[in-house]
Amino acid sequence: MNWKSPAHRRPGRRAAVAVGLALAVGLGVSTQVPARASVHAPAKATAAAPQSVDGTAGRAVTRVADFYGAYIDAKGDYTDPDGTLATALRDHYLTPDFAKRLAAWENKNEADGVLRAQNVPAQWTVTDNGTVGNGHEVVVTLTFGSGETTQKTKLFVLLERYDHIVDIGTTSAR
Repeated sequence: MNWKSPAHRRPGRRAAVAVGLALAVGLGVSTQVPARASVHAPAKATAAAPQSVDGTAGRAVTRVADFYGAYIDAKGDYTDPDGTLATALRDHYLTPDFAKRLAAWENKNEADGVLRAQNVPAQWTVTDNGTVGNGHEVVVTLTFGSGETTQKTKLFVLLERYDHIVDIGTTSAR
């Protein structure tokens, strides 16, 4: 029998392949062909994807999102709500004229005028609604409650061209 004959090479080759497979399996290396290696296993249900929030200085939607996020955080800290911060945020983001009108609305309705509610939402979404006259309108959707008992309130926030809030209403200015 010639050492180059298939009958002679086969036992050694089989032994080498068997050892290679045993090492690959023992080390957790995939033995699949490359075409099958591209198939991904489903992600674990407990592994949450990282979340991100985008913002751009000077954009109306970013400004309103910043205001509502900080305002809700200040008002919603049930163990220690920060009324001073909430007032400072209103002073910074609202025009003085609108702040007066909002205070009158709050006295009449016995509710927070920024949130149009007596409590704080559990979730909120801010969406650009485009240009309105010389200003810009942003839609804020507030979700109150949790589970099966939620209520959504849609607010239309109007900014002047210098990015201060001049109105918050329940109907669009469009």
